[in-house]
Amino acid sequence: MAKTIYTAQAKVKGGREQGHGQTNDGALVVDLRQPKEAGGPGGGTNPEQLFAIGYAACFEGALGVVARRRKVELGDVEIDSKVSLIAEDGGRYNVAVDFDVKLPGISDPQEAKEIVAEAHQVCPYSNATRGNIEVKLTANGQPVG
Repeated sequence: MAKTIYTAQAKVKGGREQGHGQTNDGALVVDLRQPKEAGGPGGGTNPEQLFAIGYAACFEGALGVVARRRKVELGDVEIDSKVSLIAEDGGRYNVAVDFDVKLPGISDPQEAKEIVAEAHQVCPYSNATRGNIEVKLTANGQPVG
């Protein structure tokens, strides 16, 4: 049986156009605005930016799990995260993710790709979105998968 480890709570009013979001503990407070690149006023954050940070942070945690299991040192991991808003047929929208993962402690390109691929199997965000969105992964400059 699955065990809940943690539940995040937040409230959003006004959505992406003129919204405001805040976590129940007050640690995160954001004004939500449509980005200028999408025809909005800018001046706030948007769901894609929040997803880019959240997913990358989660993925980095999964990399740590994999490193401990393999007993390797990854170094100061860095993930360049891109989340694109995609317009699909029928008036539907989706997102696509592109992670450029840098593992400075791993010099072997194949090992770096294996670690990133394994982290993709461990990460809760990856598991929640698998099969629903396109996720492109790169490890130390090499395509994964």
